[in-house]
Amino acid sequence: MSTWAEPVSFASAWDRAVSGRADETFLIFETPSGDVSRWSYGDFDEAVDRVAGTLAALGAEPGAAVHLALTNSPTFVAVWLAASRLGAWIVPSDPMGRAPELAGHIDRTRPAVGLCAGARAGTYRAAVADAGRSDLSVIEIDEADTTLALFDAPPLAAAERPEPGLSDRAAVMFTSGTTGRPKGVEVTQANYAFAGKVMATAAGLAPDDRQLVVLPLFHANAQYYSFASAIWTGASVALMPAFSASGFLPAAARHSATCASLFAAPIRMILARGGPVGDLRLRHCWYAQNIAADQYSTVARWFGCRPRQLYGMTETIPAVLTDESADPHHTSMGRVSVGCAVDVQDAAGYSVEPGVVGEVVVGGEPGVTLFAGYLDAPDITAASFRDGWFLTGDRAPRDDTGRHYFDGRRSDVLKVSGENVSIVEVESTLAEHPAVLEAAVVGRPDEIRDEVPVAFVVAADPSAAPSVSELDAWCTERLAKAKRPVAITLIDELPRTSVGKIRKFLLTERAAAASP
Repeated sequence: MSTWAEPVSFASAWDRAVSGRADETFLIFETPSGDVSRWSYGDFDEAVDRVAGTLAALGAEPGAAVHLALTNSPTFVAVWLAASRLGAWIVPSDPMGRAPELAGHIDRTRPAVGLCAGARAGTYRAAVADAGRSDLSVIEIDEADTTLALFDAPPLAAAERPEPGLSDRAAVMFTSGTTGRPKGVEVTQANYAFAGKVMATAAGLAPDDRQLVVLPLFHANAQYYSFASAIWTGASVALMPAFSASGFLPAAARHSATCASLFAAPIRMILARGGPVGDLRLRHCWYAQNIAADQYSTVARWFGCRPRQLYGMTETIPAVLTDESADPHHTSMGRVSVGCAVDVQDAAGYSVEPGVVGEVVVGGEPGVTLFAGYLDAPDITAASFRDGWFLTGDRAPRDDTGRHYFDGRRSDVLKVSGENVSIVEVESTLAEHPAVLEAAVVGRPDEIRDEVPVAFVVAADPSAAPSVSELDAWCTERLAKAKRPVAITLIDELPRTSVGKIRKFLLTERAAAASP
């Protein structure tokens, strides 16, 4: 099992970075209009104290929650660090979420303070009302603001700072909810620090590195893999307000970024809408989820480095599998990250042999190297573990060298006439077609075969889209009969959550509605 001999809190990791790197750059922020602001570690720490003073005056005491419905902004980062310093905890929600979703988060976490953009205050205040929280102090901000002038209470004095404990809650992050009710993942002070330590080691991060952050800050990827690792190392971060496919590489060049983190979907968007640029300093880029071989080759050429796949969840804290810089394989999630514990097990909890598909399980100490549990859900938390191993629900084989290869979720296996069919295999086959940008496959009930695969495909070039018959022939040449989609639909784009996960339940509904 994974242990950490000398754990530290996230608050102390930030303090250490400020002490050692006070005059060095911490944050660069580019507003939507293109204006750029910079802060050293010392400068930003002063802003953190101002924010902490205001939050404390509004009731954000140790153990209290602070709700954030903000896009990428200096305010988000300052509130996150200020809450950590106060021993409070953040609840980051999708800033574009609808009132019912936001109300659910507010009702379940009972925050002392809520922050939203003034431009979306109507939706946010409706959510506050729906949650029955007329007492909630709400701060409306301009997400492009770089002065943080609204935080005008006396700064938190060093003598007033509490000492957060390792197991103190630092955040509750709700799962995306593509299926079922979102679960609130409890993240501790030690968790954030451990994420920074592991991810800095895996990336070989140094103080002169600069992370480019384009993914949303309310999601674990940007927090764990980019910000926490930069703070652990004393490196800097270039924060963009949002992801832009055509603007990603120009931003990386403009801000001299050396490291980045993406998903497969944004990479495909970059390939479809972007292009190579000069003066890049990128030496490293993480990505999650598979891309096709030709896509990998092109992106490696454009980026000037070979991106490395990883695997992790909000619950696992760091990415517990990371590919290595010396010889990354585009189809592999990599090997077990230093400091982590991963096994591949069968349904009875026994380790499977190399080449055999099993469930990826993660070992560790809850609240230190693994999440602390699910918010107000002890039964669900208990059911997510078996003999001390966290059950991810993801399937993979591993080879003799310890490389792991994603084979889908437990729910990503169809039973076609009694035969197991991996959705991932079918999707990968379709995505390998040179005219296909990406594909998603779902199951559709069938009276004869129980269920059958149905595919939705996005063309790489909509003006030269492949025909359905061409894709049928492609699959016939490469897949056994049970694995071939019974229907293929060309669509403009796949429905996604704000962090790029495919909303497959919408495709399942569409497939069922089109059933003959």
